[in-house]
Amino acid sequence: MNDYTSLSTAPRRVGDLPTPALVVDRHRFETNLATMADARPGLTMRPHVKAHKCTSLATRQEEMGHHSFTCATPREVVGMAEAGVGTDLLLANETVDPRRLRAMSDVEAATGIMVTVAVDSVATIEAARAAGIRHVLIDVNVGLPRCGAAPESVVELTNRALDVGLAVRGVMGYEGHLMALPDRSQKAAKVRESMALLVACADDVLAIAGDTASIVSAGGTGTFDLYDPDDPVLARVNEVQAGSYALMDSHYGALGLPFTQSLYVVGTVISRSPDWSVIDVGLKSLGMDHGNPTIDGATVWFCSDEHITFSGLSDTEVGDRVFVTPAHVDPTVAMHADMWLVDDVSRSAEAEVLERWPVDLRGW
Repeated sequence: MNDYTSLSTAPRRVGDLPTPALVVDRHRFETNLATMADARPGLTMRPHVKAHKCTSLATRQEEMGHHSFTCATPREVVGMAEAGVGTDLLLANETVDPRRLRAMSDVEAATGIMVTVAVDSVATIEAARAAGIRHVLIDVNVGLPRCGAAPESVVELTNRALDVGLAVRGVMGYEGHLMALPDRSQKAAKVRESMALLVACADDVLAIAGDTASIVSAGGTGTFDLYDPDDPVLARVNEVQAGSYALMDSHYGALGLPFTQSLYVVGTVISRSPDWSVIDVGLKSLGMDHGNPTIDGATVWFCSDEHITFSGLSDTEVGDRVFVTPAHVDPTVAMHADMWLVDDVSRSAEAEVLERWPVDLRGW
């Protein structure tokens, strides 16, 4: 098992960790949090827990002044509330599972932490009501063909939610189809188009539900800084649901964002040939939907279940540690039981292990 309980003594350095292992560079991580807190302070930022699934990490975000959080699963909501992290938790995903909805309702009652769920249909509204959920956001489709109500149905859904006794707190819309656009001016223009749809819906909801329906929630790491406060449309977005910024990956790293890679999957060289090397990191320890991982100074040939074959780094020997940058942080983290905070990844195997952070919110 790749977790602390399987070790006879606490690891003191990266070289003591069983691999594959997730490590987080403390300085880079803290710099990322500070950069975002400066750009989106307090309630203008609702960090997305799905990127790290870790209450220890979320506690660090809370210490930076962010007390509202976005969650992707009911387990994340319940786990955050039970850990006492945050004061305002949003499930930014539809669910009709009565047990999971009831679990979120119950944890709100037990802890006093506000729980809000996204709804985009009569069915999701009725499921929330039946389970005792009290607060909802109307999820609006702003261009990503996933969840979200058609803009023309928002008035009907708002009235339905109010009629069954739910408090409508506002609207949310995720322009996820725009996050990775490389051309910044094109991205900015398309984000504004999406937000114009969302803001029009926000006006409708506000007119029906009143001032308590003030939330206009959107965005992510790839668009966090595009909500121009001087633009009458973009300025209406009052909270951003970014998550990857804290840890980063090669997918976001290619966009020139002001955040640095702080999370790596550490592997051990287990085989050497004249033209290639192999480490014990593979498909079962990496999110691969955004392509191959990268290794600084090397060329990744391919990934197998338990292996990466790469060329370069000709001075490596069997037993050496190699730091792998995942292409997609969210599913990578979810494959591991723990993250390890270390002092400086540039020290490789000699980097001091500072803390163990259980990935305690993974699963469903």
